Amino acid sequence: MARLPRQPTLITLSALSAVVVACAITSETRRDQTPVSDTLAHVVEKAPLAPVDPIRDWSTLRLADMTPEDRVRSLLLLRVPGIDPDAMRATVAPASSGGLGAAGVILMRDNVLETPHELADYTATALADPELPPIISIDEEGGDVVRLPFDSFSGADYLRTVGANETADAFASRAALLASAGINLNFGIVADVTSSSSSFIYWRTLGDDPASAAERVAAAVGAETPLVASTLKHFPGHGRTNADSHSGIPTTDVSLDEWRATDAVPFAAGIDTGAPAVMFGHLAFSSVDAAPASLSPAWHDILRTELGFTGLSVTDDMLMLQASGLPELSDPYANAIAAVSAGNDLLLYVLPTDPSTVGIDLTTLVSSIIGNVSAERIDEAALRVLMFRRALAPDARSWIPPCGLTCTAEQVGGFIPVTPVILVSETPK
Repeated sequence: MARLPRQPTLITLSALSAVVVACAITSETRRDQTPVSDTLAHVVEKAPLAPVDPIRDWSTLRLADMTPEDRVRSLLLLRVPGIDPDAMRATVAPASSGGLGAAGVILMRDNVLETPHELADYTATALADPELPPIISIDEEGGDVVRLPFDSFSGADYLRTVGANETADAFASRAALLASAGINLNFGIVADVTSSSSSFIYWRTLGDDPASAAERVAAAVGAETPLVASTLKHFPGHGRTNADSHSGIPTTDVSLDEWRATDAVPFAAGIDTGAPAVMFGHLAFSSVDAAPASLSPAWHDILRTELGFTGLSVTDDMLMLQASGLPELSDPYANAIAAVSAGNDLLLYVLPTDPSTVGIDLTTLVSSIIGNVSAERIDEAALRVLMFRRALAPDARSWIPPCGLTCTAEQVGGFIPVTPVILVSETPK
């Protein structure tokens, strides 16, 4: 049997890695080898048995089976023009079965049928892998932004004038409608705040001031998320300028401290209520970063560290960057590299029928990201997306590792490491 290193060595392992390694050591293997407990028990710090997280553990195992190309393709959320079930399915089916392997799709008006039942039948065709359902997303705010002809529930233009209870009722009703149509992620909660009625975003916001907007944002998230995953947009806040990010990069010089006391408040309220996704806007707070927030590592760090967000970070439509007309944002591949590097988990592309008309080839897009973004950042993003999708599977939370907890604990001497650093001490010759 090979000896452990004589010099003390630090080995970085996660609890999940220990579970996966332990499960790989079968009882058959142990019959002809020194028992695992004899070789590891004296070098592994004794720690409580790590709890199994069936969503994370399953997703990590799936990630390990994915190629670099698979992982990057899984970060794409795409529009599939028209109503073509085969095209929808091919977009989300894994590459191993001839598909593109995208995370999911966004439904636009041309993808929507006349009734929720018909739409549900259409979206169901995207279920290529029952263990890993695709993301079926939509922009369904109500009011000014509606894709579904059968959505008659109130939007922010009315809800901003009434109490939070009515906001909750409207978003609960809309969420039930979306769920009945097979939609599982809604880009529908505008957490921006502005008191300027001349702003293009004004009638889509839920309040004139941070406190009132935050109350309604929290109510919307609490009502919608049990049925359909909520998204807060457009982080870090589109209400600071009257400019429209569909045709430029709105910019403000508001300080970070002022942002914390104002624009951040509705986002923080939504995050604290449990919103699983945040959409980054293509807008710049120049006092923090001259780059658009969607391409800014600084703003992603603020979202994660200051606001404590642990869910999906998704871009607004990436084609909007090119539409800004700024030379530095004219290269779609450079934009994609910057977006993933900054911290986004999902890149949203509302593509035309022929992506080449906007300078995009998806194969080149994927290879550009692989060649210019660290594997660690890609894996971090891919794991978050996998976890979100895996949680959509009906039996996801009842899954256990292949060998189960009992044999896992036995194989590592009754203990699974849960601390991030394990000390392997010097052993005798």
